[in-house]
Amino acid sequence: MNYMKLLKLLYLSDREALLSWGRPITFDRFVSMKHGPVLSDIYDRISEGDPPEEDSAWHRHIRRVGPYNVETKHECPADRLSDAEEELLRAVHKEFGHLDKWKLVGLLHQMLPEWQDPGRSSSPIAYRDILLAGGKTDLEIAAIEEELEELAFSETDLV
Repeated sequence: MNYMKLLKLLYLSDREALLSWGRPITFDRFVSMKHGPVLSDIYDRISEGDPPEEDSAWHRHIRRVGPYNVETKHECPADRLSDAEEELLRAVHKEFGHLDKWKLVGLLHQMLPEWQDPGRSSSPIAYRDILLAGGKTDLEIAAIEEELEELAFSETDLV
C-alpha cells in the first residue's frame, strides 16, 4: 500500500477510536503536515531517514517496497488488537480504503477541522482539538484527557 494512504487510514482509525472510546489505538502523537494529519512515530518509521533497527518490531513485520509503498512481511500477530479495534480498522478501510492517496489527502483537508496546514513543517494536534471537532463537550474532554494522562502515567510506571 502507498504509505501516504496508510498513514491517512491509520490517522482516521486512531481519531475514530479517540472519539468513540476516549482513547486512540496506537497512542502515537497526532501531527499536522503539509499533506494532512499523520501519526508522527509511524510516519518517522515509514519515511526516509534513519532506517529502523533490524530487531525492532516494525522492521520485523513491515518493509518498504519501492520509494512509496510498504507491505507486511508475513501475517502479523493477531493478539495485539482487540476485536473492537480490528472491526474499527476494517470499517475505516471499507469507508476510505478505495480512495487513492491524493483523493484521501484532499478529503481529509476538507473534513478534519483539527488539521491546520503547517507549511513545510509539522505542528502537533492535541487530543482536545480532535475531541472538539468530534462534538465532545468541555466536560467530556476533561474526563477523557484525565483518563489519558492516567494511562500515560501508569505506562511510565511499568517501564
